[in-house]
Amino acid sequence: MSDSSNYYGPVVNMNGGRENVGINYGTVGGAAEDVELRAAVEELTRVLRELHPHLAPDQARTVEGALPELTPDRSALRERGMVLASVAQIAATVGEVGRPAAEAVGRLLGLLG
Repeated sequence: MSDSSNYYGPVVNMNGGRENVGINYGTVGGAAEDVELRAAVEELTRVLRELHPHLAPDQARTVEGALPELTPDRSALRERGMVLASVAQIAATVGEVGRPAAEAVGRLLGLLG
């Protein structure tokens, strides 16, 4: 019988070092940021749904189309800047009732840098 090894899945060999992480599947570091981002997206989604009755039909369609685009994914949200800009513009257009949505967009953009 030959000396062969079968490996099923990732294999990590660490020799020495300090504070080794191993394979980072995107969960080490940045977890707190993801929690903040998720909370900001959920807040924006909530205030947009509350804003819906105060919108004109074309504004409501734009907001409805934006909701599925709002995901707690930094790179996706950065690519969808026009969606956030449209939502912010609609929130500003409806006046005081749209202020919470405009503020939520601002907080989200602040997290995105």
